[in-house]
Amino acid sequence: MKILIAADMEGISGVTNWNQVTQGHFEYPRFRAIMTEDVNAAIRGAFEGGAQQVVVTDGHGSGSNILIEALDPRARLNSGNASPFAMVQGIEAGDFDGVLYVGYHARSGSADGVLAHTWSSQRVANVWLNDILMGEYGLNAALCGYYGSPVVMISGDQTACAQAVALLGDLETAEVKQATSFQSAECLPPSAAQALIQSAASRAVAKLAAGQGPTPFTIPEPVQGVLEFRLVEMADSAGRLPGATRLDGTRIAFSAADMPTAYKTFRALVALG
Repeated sequence: MKILIAADMEGISGVTNWNQVTQGHFEYPRFRAIMTEDVNAAIRGAFEGGAQQVVVTDGHGSGSNILIEALDPRARLNSGNASPFAMVQGIEAGDFDGVLYVGYHARSGSADGVLAHTWSSQRVANVWLNDILMGEYGLNAALCGYYGSPVVMISGDQTACAQAVALLGDLETAEVKQATSFQSAECLPPSAAQALIQSAASRAVAKLAAGQGPTPFTIPEPVQGVLEFRLVEMADSAGRLPGATRLDGTRIAFSAADMPTAYKTFRALVALG
C-alpha cells in the first residue's frame, strides 16, 4: 500500500497562534520540530497499519517547514510551494491507496477553530464547489478523489476533525487540542498527541488494507466554483482572470472541466486577489 501524508501546521500539536507557524518568529523553529514529530507519528502509524510506501507533502506556507534531517527515513518528502498541486503534491501519480491529513484546521469563519481559515487568512472568506462550502480539507480531498484516493484520517482540533468527518465520511481522527477560540485551546502535550496520531493512522491504514476505508470524495463535473474574497479590491483584481465571472462586490464564479483544473483556477484567483 502507498500512502500520502498531507501536512499543514495550524492543526499541529500545541499550536494556538500565528507566531508559532510564521517564519521569522522566534517560536517558529520550536513548532517546526513538533510538526516534524507529528508527521513522524503518522508515518509510524501508516507502516504499522500495512503501508509499504509513504510520501509526505509539506503543505504549510513555503512548504519548507518539516525538518528533513529529522524525518523518518522510510518516507519521502515533497517540499516547496511552487508545485502544481500544493498541499497534496504527488497525488497526481494516481497510485496512492489513501491520504492522511496531519495538522489540519477548520474552515474560514468557524467558531472554536484554532487559526480557522481557508487557504489564505487575508484573502479568502469562503469557497464553494458545486454549492458545497469547502475548507482546505474539502478542496484537497476533492482533488485526491479525482485521482481515486480517499482521505482516511485527520489530526487537528475538534472542529477541524468534525468538519472533515461531516464532509468526507467516517475518518479516523486524532483531536490533539480542544479549541476554545480562534487563538486558544486546551492542548495535549506533544508526546500524548503524537500517540493519538500514530494510533489513528495505524487504524486508518489497516482499514484500507482490509477494504473497509471510506470511498474517495468526488465532485461531479463540470465543477462550478464560487470564491468570496474578504475585500472588494481583491475581487477587482481576481476578476481579470479569463473565464471568471463577477457575481457581486466580493464573489467570483468560475467553471472547470475537472477537479485538477478547478484547483489550479482557485489558486490563480487567490494569487491575483
